[in-house]
Amino acid sequence: MTYPIIEVPEGASSQLEQLGTKSKFWYRNEHGKRVMFKRGRPGTGENWAEKVCCEVCRLLEIPHAEYDFATANVGRWKGVASPTFVLEGSRLILGNELLAGIEPEYEKTKRYRTRQHTLRRVYAVLTKLQIALPLDYRPPETGEITKALHVFTGYLLLDALVSNQDRHHENWGLISMPDTSLSLAPTFDHASSLGRNETDERRLGRLGTRDRGYSVQSYVSRAESALYPGTASRKPYTTMQAFENAARLNLSAARYWGAKLSLCSCKDFEEIFDNVPESEITGPARRFALEMLEVNAERLINLEVLK
Repeated sequence: MTYPIIEVPEGASSQLEQLGTKSKFWYRNEHGKRVMFKRGRPGTGENWAEKVCCEVCRLLEIPHAEYDFATANVGRWKGVASPTFVLEGSRLILGNELLAGIEPEYEKTKRYRTRQHTLRRVYAVLTKLQIALPLDYRPPETGEITKALHVFTGYLLLDALVSNQDRHHENWGLISMPDTSLSLAPTFDHASSLGRNETDERRLGRLGTRDRGYSVQSYVSRAESALYPGTASRKPYTTMQAFENAARLNLSAARYWGAKLSLCSCKDFEEIFDNVPESEITGPARRFALEMLEVNAERLINLEVLK
């Protein structure tokens, strides 16, 4: 079944926010729930990348924000609609605020290339604080997933699978409840994934090349995480390195997520793309992103640390 495209009612916005070249606003749907409409920049593939990653999360049973294709401004704006995952009276605390709480010198206003945003510091926050699992998430009865950091390890497997290069310190966080308890927020904001910013010409070139240095395999191997090995590191981990090092810190959780991935087939990924409306993605973008998923899945399943 083709994924629907929601039509946001005219005049539904209650507050408009500008974020660089993007715009977004909150509105209430027919059930009275707050929903964010996020406009994708034309020609960038942000909308289909967000939706596809949402469906990959569903396939792996990773707690995630929901995204649907949507239009607003009487159809003139194309984007995605995402119901809030923050309950009334609660608030979302982003990673930069959390890290600044344990590191007084932390550069919380710097979003990108923040060397202080290290994997070990993130895991220290998730370990030191009393953090519940994401709301409505049902962990496996086998007992591998009992803590927030176990779920976050799944987020890093997702990043490696979809080559998400945008796990900066404002793209993860905790939800503070009215009773002051904390829970891990579901994973959100995956629009910088699956080569969505490439041109169709480059996609076709990489798909058809015999040059290993220009292949899809080479392309995904260079995908950078926004997590660093240490504060003195010049480069961040690649998305695969981030998950691999996280796996060493939480081996049973990493193996659980790896086992979930091993149950997925190429057909499962193809079905996700088959449901994306043709108006939202080009043929080369579909083929290229699917190849990325298949290559990354094989790389993850074959990681020595998961064996």
